[in-house]
Amino acid sequence: MFRQTRAVLQKFRCVRVNGQQQTWRLKSTSAREKALLYQPGQKLHGFIVREVVAVPDLCLTAVKLAHEHTGAQYLHAARDDSNNLFSVQFRTTPLDSTGVPHILEHTVLCGSRKYPCRDPFFKMLNRSLSTFMNAFTASDYTMYPFSTQNGKDFQNLLSVYLDAVFFPCLREQDFWQEGWRLENEDPTDYKSPLVFKGVVFNEMKGVFSDNERLFAQHLQNKLYPNHTYSVVSGGEPLAIPDLTWEQLKHFHATHYHPSNARFFTYGDLPLENHLEQIQEEALCQFERIDPNTEVPPQPRWTSPREDHVTCSPDALAPDQSHTSCSQKLQIEALLHKIEIQMKHQSTNFGLALASYIASSWNHGGDPVELLKISDSVAKFRQALKENPRFLQDKVKFYLKENTHQLTLKMSPDEDYMGKQTQAEEIKLQEKIQLLSDGDKKQIYEKGLELLEAQSKTQDASCLPALRVSDIEPAIPITPVQMSSAGDVPVQLCEQPTNGLVYFRAVCSLNTLPEDLRAYVPLFCSIITKMGCGDLDYRQQAQQMELRTGGMSVSPLVVPDSTQMDTFEQGILLSSSCLERNLPHMFHLWSNIFNNPHFHDEERLRVLVMMSAQELANGISYSGHMYAMTRASRHLTLTGVLQETFDGMEQVKFMKRMAEMPDLSQVIRTLPRIKKHLLNPEHMRCAINATPQIMSESAAQLESFMQDVAETKRERKPVRTNIIKVQINQRNGMFPFLGKFSYLLLSEPNFQPCQMKTFFQMPFPVNFVSESIRTVPFCHQDYASLCILARMMTAKFLHGEIREKGGAYGGGAKMGGGGVFSFYSYRDPNSVQTLSAFRKGVDWVKSGQFTQQDIDEAKLSVFSAVDSPVSPSDKGMGLFLSGLSDEMKQNHREKLFAVDHKAVVGSCRYLSVGQRTCGVAILGPENDAIKKDPSWILK
Repeated sequence: MFRQTRAVLQKFRCVRVNGQQQTWRLKSTSAREKALLYQPGQKLHGFIVREVVAVPDLCLTAVKLAHEHTGAQYLHAARDDSNNLFSVQFRTTPLDSTGVPHILEHTVLCGSRKYPCRDPFFKMLNRSLSTFMNAFTASDYTMYPFSTQNGKDFQNLLSVYLDAVFFPCLREQDFWQEGWRLENEDPTDYKSPLVFKGVVFNEMKGVFSDNERLFAQHLQNKLYPNHTYSVVSGGEPLAIPDLTWEQLKHFHATHYHPSNARFFTYGDLPLENHLEQIQEEALCQFERIDPNTEVPPQPRWTSPREDHVTCSPDALAPDQSHTSCSQKLQIEALLHKIEIQMKHQSTNFGLALASYIASSWNHGGDPVELLKISDSVAKFRQALKENPRFLQDKVKFYLKENTHQLTLKMSPDEDYMGKQTQAEEIKLQEKIQLLSDGDKKQIYEKGLELLEAQSKTQDASCLPALRVSDIEPAIPITPVQMSSAGDVPVQLCEQPTNGLVYFRAVCSLNTLPEDLRAYVPLFCSIITKMGCGDLDYRQQAQQMELRTGGMSVSPLVVPDSTQMDTFEQGILLSSSCLERNLPHMFHLWSNIFNNPHFHDEERLRVLVMMSAQELANGISYSGHMYAMTRASRHLTLTGVLQETFDGMEQVKFMKRMAEMPDLSQVIRTLPRIKKHLLNPEHMRCAINATPQIMSESAAQLESFMQDVAETKRERKPVRTNIIKVQINQRNGMFPFLGKFSYLLLSEPNFQPCQMKTFFQMPFPVNFVSESIRTVPFCHQDYASLCILARMMTAKFLHGEIREKGGAYGGGAKMGGGGVFSFYSYRDPNSVQTLSAFRKGVDWVKSGQFTQQDIDEAKLSVFSAVDSPVSPSDKGMGLFLSGLSDEMKQNHREKLFAVDHKAVVGSCRYLSVGQRTCGVAILGPENDAIKKDPSWILK
């Protein structure tokens, strides 16, 4: 995976546990306390302890070490968090744009000395309970992280990762598959034309179809023209075919060495076990070298420069307005944001921490210093106290009077994609002209060899694996209390939120006229950004930053778990704040309910332009999601609404609005929507907070509901087929928790229909999806379809779509709305991929899979089912979807019970002639589809 170097650190603090008297105390900090016992100079399994530092801000102990014989650097963050993480990163500084570090990142994961089977990385996704597995190529480093809550799993994954990065096979066939190759368009037809293929080649074509990414890449390359930042580390598509297999192996030999490595581990597992395994399985086989991978300083310019870049049309970012407020309030708002981030408990803290320290550590920075957030804040406050113009001086030195500055302009070119296609064709012909007939025959034969290797059933018995018996049989119970604020039902969930209060509310859409539905996403986007009460939009933004951890509104479509074509429609209000800011947070919500501002057309135009642009830019990264949403559109009622809110319909709707010269009609529409949506008549609320603050939180919520009571109106639903559902949440901690009501919309006479839609896009790759109507969450066959989807992805579709087809990704998934979806991502193929989907169904129907295959699929499914849940999100399954712990446990038991017969039996929903399906493709011009009258062209 290629990514930019910027990362956002989400910090959280100590975990607390529930005592018998409903009080909360700090969890035993054994991991942190044990780490504090290490002493500088102490030797542990080939490593020397350099520094041991308590970091109370983050409730962890940092242990910095160095490996004696190789100089490898190591940082351990001991913290009472069971979601343990490992990461190793190498400074990778290419001097050309062939994408060598990116292709190497892919290729090392294709087999190693100890695990020589093809693609052990993807196979481990089905042999572990990992909460995260991936690899990243940044501009100047490559990182390999994983996380898991299981100690045995940690050791298994660590063994695979160590062997992959230090002892990879780097087979030529893997280089062809993952990097690039010349191959016949049809590998079995010698007469078919030669074309470029390769996973990374196609991935980077997709990456540079995003104009924001294109602009950022050019900006970096032009601003730092003298070394590694002047090239594209992920690979420029036209330069990738210049990379040779020998160059790839040489880059690994010079960069993937312990002397050029930085190890990071995090969590509550013992440090010494990690050190021993890393030493014995990898580092003991190396001696120190000078990797010579440093990046020299960029010579500074004596005068500013300008440059220009072109891009595809309709994708230029609009001007964005900036808040202007007093310097003091801006500073306090930023420091408040830091405080919120430090207290918020995310589920992926280890990964966020690894990303946060990576760039600075990569260039010799001290990672421990980066963790001392409070010290940095204190130094900043002191500098500001000593010099009130501290910030102005920095701006003057680094920005205003800095002669090393670049003005880069981007303009649309109507023929941009055509020129890119032509450039690729020229490059292709240059390669082909150098080939003799013997070379072409050899290419054909190698293509057949690769196809044969890709088609072979791989023996993965060398890989370590967990067993289904390692999965916990029962879910932990989440206690909640049901209350009310006036007539509004309230769910209270006491959690160790570390001084933060999390508020959510759901408001119904049932009374909203049909002609206003397309405006709902825009309404949600702008309602917290236009001003309210006595505050203009700048003041509102300032108060939100000063008093909350964010306030947002979003559309909500929740399919019923028991029957198809029944769902809840609404909007979700979300916010959080420090306990001391509870009254301020609810006061802001009161102003939004009682007196939102809609009159500022200039401000609205900026927000409309930003929203339209974000949607357009998101297609190149989330095209598979748009394809799945569109393919599902006519299969269920929820599919219709999700396409309106989140699909290509919404993209086009906002594009048309952004092109409107006059937004007065939109301004008149927004208050009409507000009357229906911000209406307490059909509303429910939830609060997650510590027990100590829960009563105060409930009191403030009660006050809020009184403040907005005047906006309450009895309105008739647009449709009359409303079902009132009550959910009981039972557990052993409270004898009675009451009932919660959900207003569901039902259409028993809904008739699904099949439709194939093609969207021609300015992309060089495709996003393909086929969706099929099946069964709801509580149906007996739902669990079987979940296992089938995962098994088909791992055992069949991955090989067909990625390895053979060259797409960056692809697979199948079972959706909560009763829709089974196939998809591909950044795919050079289109209709061929649809054929692969159908072959996948045939493969399952044939029953040519083993119990081991089913068990591996179960491990993969349970790794998602049992992914960590933060205190802020506990109980949200019940609140948002009506899924009680009892329903989740029933689903869990159904997953455990899935067997060979059940998987084959569930295939009946996917079989041709018995299924109701929809198809959607987003991609470049396609003559075959244009000539096929069964497709609708957009």
